[in-house]
Amino acid sequence: MQTPDIMIYVTDSLNTDQQQVIEATLRGVDGVIAPRFNKPHLLVALYSAEKTNPAVLLRAVTTAGYQAQLVGL
Repeated sequence: MQTPDIMIYVTDSLNTDQQQVIEATLRGVDGVIAPRFNKPHLLVALYSAEKTNPAVLLRAVTTAGYQAQLVGL
């Protein structure tokens, strides 16, 4: 199983509660293993490449109402 990680930059200023909501949202995506904020705006998510992809993860964040973009792609 391939388990890459992806970085997502969230442009909104987030408090801890909002970060936790985004992490929980990503945990609800099939294939996401470990989402976490490393810095206030930088979200890293480990995921199964067989079950999901970066576009799905980004869409989950933006559908939750946050402005975000993939980093390094």
